[in-house]
Amino acid sequence: MTAERFQLVGSLLRPTNLLDYKNKIEARDDIQYPFYNDFTGYQETETNEIQKVIEKQIDEKIPVITDGEYSRSMWHLDFVWGFDGIERFIADNGYTFQDFDGGVYETRKDIGIRITKPLSGKNHHFITLYKQLREQAGDHPVKITVWGAAHAFTELAVMNQIYGEDQVYPTQEALKEGLIQAYKEFLVEYKAAGGEIIQFDDCLWELFSEDNEQSFFTAGNNGLEDLADAFIAINNNVADYAHELGLKVWTHNCRGNYESRHAAGGSYESIAEKFLRDQRYDRFFLEWDDERAGELSALEVLKDRPDVDVVLGLLSSKTSHLDDEERVYQLLEKASDILPKERLFLSHQCGFASCDGGNELSIDQQWAKINQGQAIAEKFWK
Repeated sequence: MTAERFQLVGSLLRPTNLLDYKNKIEARDDIQYPFYNDFTGYQETETNEIQKVIEKQIDEKIPVITDGEYSRSMWHLDFVWGFDGIERFIADNGYTFQDFDGGVYETRKDIGIRITKPLSGKNHHFITLYKQLREQAGDHPVKITVWGAAHAFTELAVMNQIYGEDQVYPTQEALKEGLIQAYKEFLVEYKAAGGEIIQFDDCLWELFSEDNEQSFFTAGNNGLEDLADAFIAINNNVADYAHELGLKVWTHNCRGNYESRHAAGGSYESIAEKFLRDQRYDRFFLEWDDERAGELSALEVLKDRPDVDVVLGLLSSKTSHLDDEERVYQLLEKASDILPKERLFLSHQCGFASCDGGNELSIDQQWAKINQGQAIAEKFWK
């Protein structure tokens, strides 16, 4: 069915009335996720706007519905904020992205994480949000997107080193085991609530790419292959468990998406065997909207995995103008020379609002770009 061949990654631009609350959340760390008790009218506004965006997706014939991530401040941290044992705070610095002029662009700073007690994924707010999504979407397929486990571990343990003698988890291994267990607890309750599709979002694969100037390679790190293997083992541990529960397990990878800016480069060629061939996902959403991703030949490693689908992120959610259709058709043809057409889908490289501020385009421009993607898919897969 050609209507299913265009897919949304997940997030959509938030309306102004919802952003008013999100901006207040960003400025405070004396409040507790999901913040409903801290702002009068916030929960009602969020619920109403989620219902509207679900209805819009249905009207636009989007094949798999999300809540537009309207319930999120950021694509990733809200998920761990929902774990018992996590405390958020405003850090001294935000994440570093590349600005349009090649300089440094700093993100919001409410990214600090403390672990205050052993982590638990039980009674997670995302389950409540999923139930609302499921009810409002009716018979339409739905999915939720959560932070990839290995990316979360890398940020908490490798980058921020939230373990040690004075911490809840004395060793990196103990933190890893605790984090994986929290993910599994969440998955059990997600499945029990009727969940069918889980999508793990992940932005760190390209840090292992030799052609990425921001990669671990530039720092001369030793044991890089072991770190990559450990990263993949975490993701597969969680993915295998989700499969055991009967879930469809998808993943999305990009190189950062913050207010139309990216964090890094790095092609898929040098990491394809480990991160595409060896990760046990059912569907890969991959970023291929510009030359940073490299050649489509990286897809060769998936030839012997006939049950795996690939969603090609050939379109850009970062720009306000429509995409170059000739380029997209050419790349779709190249990809279909490598993998059967029926295993391929089309999408934008990432969502339109990975963090609540969103990319630099209007909601009308966003839907024009979505409609363009649908028309391209209709023509290519007719």
